[in-house]
Amino acid sequence: MEEPDKLDRIIEARMKLKARFEEKMKQTPSVSDNAPKGSGPANRHGMPVVPIGQTITTKWPVLDLGYQPDILLDRWRLSIDGAVEEPMRLTWKQLMNLPQTKDVSDFHCVTTWSKLNMHWKGVSMLDLAALVRPKETATHVLCYGYDTYTTNLSLEEALKPDVLLVHTFEGQPLPIEHGGPVRMITPQLYAWKGTKWIKRIEFLTADKLGFWEDRGYSNTAYPWQNDRYSDDED
Repeated sequence: MEEPDKLDRIIEARMKLKARFEEKMKQTPSVSDNAPKGSGPANRHGMPVVPIGQTITTKWPVLDLGYQPDILLDRWRLSIDGAVEEPMRLTWKQLMNLPQTKDVSDFHCVTTWSKLNMHWKGVSMLDLAALVRPKETATHVLCYGYDTYTTNLSLEEALKPDVLLVHTFEGQPLPIEHGGPVRMITPQLYAWKGTKWIKRIEFLTADKLGFWEDRGYSNTAYPWQNDRYSDDED
């Protein structure tokens, strides 16, 4: 770590953030829904492992806006700014020096496929937020990709423990076609909420629609409610 007490400060700030949003997190549908739609045994949050309308695949289909930016690691940067106390811009080396999280989670694409038990390594969004310290007025984030993509998340979704900025998949560097060198993953939401080739996280004091949300996709994106499009009723 760059400073001897840096990890202690991250842990302290992380615990404060967790306490601040813990009740809201418990009330989100992917955790609290009493009548989730899907099939199969329960996942670790109590939801059916296969959400309604999804089909399990062993492949990992590639979806993007038609452009896959190839970013050299020594030129990659992540800006975290907006409604925060300490905005920062991280290099690749600085990202790698932060606490690293390993997790196994599922990936649900709005185009009706799901890939289960994916092994990730990266930095938790909660730890990144702990570094910049969101202001009390912050309610959402807007994430930006090097491909011009954007997507929005409420803080109660963004700060969940399994929301990661991943650089490693199945022990190997995340492939460019899947958003490498770094992408966000959002296991409790449809996967379009996880920005590929991520370069900026902006903390907001009000919600702001991202690329697909502005084009008719759901603003909330809960897989177990079939919450795919903004006019969905089921």
